[in-house]
Amino acid sequence: MTTERNTPWKVVVLTTSRADFSIYQSVLRALDAHPDITPSLIVTGMHMSEDFGYTFTEVEKSGWPIAASFACLSAGDTAKDIGVSMGAATQGMAQALDEIDADMLMVLGDRFEMAAAALAAVPQGLPICHLHGGEETEGAMDNVLRHMLTKLSHLHCCATELAASRIYQMGEAPERVIVSGAPALDNIAAVPRLSRAELAAQFGLPASGDFALITYHPVTLDLAATDTEIQALFDVIRETGLSCVFTAANADTAGRALNANIERFVAETKGQILIGHMGAKGYYSAMEHAAMMIGNSSSGILEAASFGLPVINIGDRQKGREVSPNVITAQGTINDLKTAIAKAQTPAFKAVCETRDNVYGDGQASDKIASAVADFLQSGQGPRKAFHRVSS
Repeated sequence: MTTERNTPWKVVVLTTSRADFSIYQSVLRALDAHPDITPSLIVTGMHMSEDFGYTFTEVEKSGWPIAASFACLSAGDTAKDIGVSMGAATQGMAQALDEIDADMLMVLGDRFEMAAAALAAVPQGLPICHLHGGEETEGAMDNVLRHMLTKLSHLHCCATELAASRIYQMGEAPERVIVSGAPALDNIAAVPRLSRAELAAQFGLPASGDFALITYHPVTLDLAATDTEIQALFDVIRETGLSCVFTAANADTAGRALNANIERFVAETKGQILIGHMGAKGYYSAMEHAAMMIGNSSSGILEAASFGLPVINIGDRQKGREVSPNVITAQGTINDLKTAIAKAQTPAFKAVCETRDNVYGDGQASDKIASAVADFLQSGQGPRKAFHRVSS
């Protein structure tokens, strides 16, 4: 059955952080270009927090229509604070969805605010499209939240065939699973870069010489590992004299404490810089000019390969994710990190990275996502779905 419409379908896209908002850009452009879809945003999470740069202003400046916005983050980052923030996200989203007219909610990834807010769409009978389902990050609570979003959702646009196979195992019908690739890769060609001199002038990065880009977040299922790993990294940086540009951690459990730790290290150690928020243009430019990337961020797994950037992925936070040939997996120990840094600096490994082979796609995801959304809405399937049994 096909549903006839005289007006475009209204797709509301939920953004909670600078990271997902950057990834959404190519998807928003594709949705906006589709004759049968009108996109708008619901803005919450870190965007609405002064502690994380109040990036709501940047969302406003982007020009995308904002259907609703609300704050949900508590002032702290204990486990209790995260739980309270999740409750506020569900409540805020319930109010927002009650006041706007929407045909589909689009969500991305695995953040706690994203998962909690998406719950409010269920009693509304609002179909959900989930991007980046089926992936694994065994060291973070994000893992279970990502899989929860899969079960809440009705349309799945995932990055790889392996991710799709996991979604099938969760009982989702194959016809509702689209292997689109990672939409972040679409943005790499679209986002202009700053020169090294412009990076130095705008963000205070070193004007010359090699530097490492450090993006490290709490290991939320093993907070003791967070402290051990970051201290080992600090010791290695001191020992090797590596110049580093740190970016701030997310609003995860112990995220503020981690940022305070990084701030102290940067203040006490020559040649180190901490930047709270660079935006997509600044961050991609830093990836373009960096000698290597160190940390446990999804950006090192998803996007860095397309820059030819060597990546040292620390510990278990991203364990289970598919990786491209540019990624070196290291335990968060001094010896392992030193060995990985030495490997990343070798001509042979740099040559491997320069192939820019990326397992997450070819930068053509967004049009596939927009077409899948339109096809789903036009089919009239709605929020009902059956459990699809995978035959043995």
